[in-house]
Amino acid sequence: MDQNLSQYKIFYEVAKAGNISKAAKELYISQPAISKAISKLEDSLQVTLFTRSSRGVQLTPEGELLFKHTQEAFQVLDQGEQELKRIKELNIGQLRIGVSNTLCKYILLPYLKNFIEQYPHIKIMIESQATAKTIAMLEQHTLDVGLIAEPSLRSDLSFIPVMDIRDIFVSTRQYLHHLYQREGAGADLFACGNIMLLDQNNMTRHHVDEYLKETHIEPKQILEVTTMDLLIEFVKIGLGAACVIKELVQKELESGRLVEIPMEVPIPKRTIGFAFRPINHSMALKTFLEFLY
Repeated sequence: MDQNLSQYKIFYEVAKAGNISKAAKELYISQPAISKAISKLEDSLQVTLFTRSSRGVQLTPEGELLFKHTQEAFQVLDQGEQELKRIKELNIGQLRIGVSNTLCKYILLPYLKNFIEQYPHIKIMIESQATAKTIAMLEQHTLDVGLIAEPSLRSDLSFIPVMDIRDIFVSTRQYLHHLYQREGAGADLFACGNIMLLDQNNMTRHHVDEYLKETHIEPKQILEVTTMDLLIEFVKIGLGAACVIKELVQKELESGRLVEIPMEVPIPKRTIGFAFRPINHSMALKTFLEFLY
């Protein structure tokens, strides 16, 4: 399009009004400015758009053709403006969230329940996946926000902390009783027990592996499990000792169904929170961040 959009807007309003004076009032510009814009548009297109008389202006056949297309264009623009207005008034939008299965079930769902009650018109899309993929998608601008453990190298992401969590080793009393009965009272749990951990693709597993390396603990028999929920279920039936998030088994610890295995050096705490890019926020993301604060 070679011409300035404002020239088409002036042409459109003059054609609708059939009168330069009326169009000038509608556009809040002078009649000479309108006449100049129309003349410039006609010169650029090398056609005559209006015939002028004492009663006003009339479209030429070329002007009728152009008016048909400008009318369609400005109606589409008007529809777009109305849609944006409706989105703003009703808080309509789309929010894309990345989260692991565990954090989704135990942490994200309560937030979403309250958020949806306040903003029912925002469409929520959940990408349930490994934390590493969530971080990658945030950096690639294909997610709006991710619920993750605070990364040590946060690159260009902003982070709103939600809570601290602790990873601990737990088992049933019966499993420990049978282990020490079989191996002797002074047996090393990590040397002769069945140690259950999340699989090596999991960020929690990386955190635990770093701890084991730093404390020189070397489990001899490791059973890898894909999800935290399965890990908790396996440990509850006495399959071995497992490293789990303490906050997720608090009831079992309080009831005595599970016991925490004391460690000479505790596993460092982790901070869980919402990560997002610090710029170019959608309206839905702005609304969600204001809700978090």
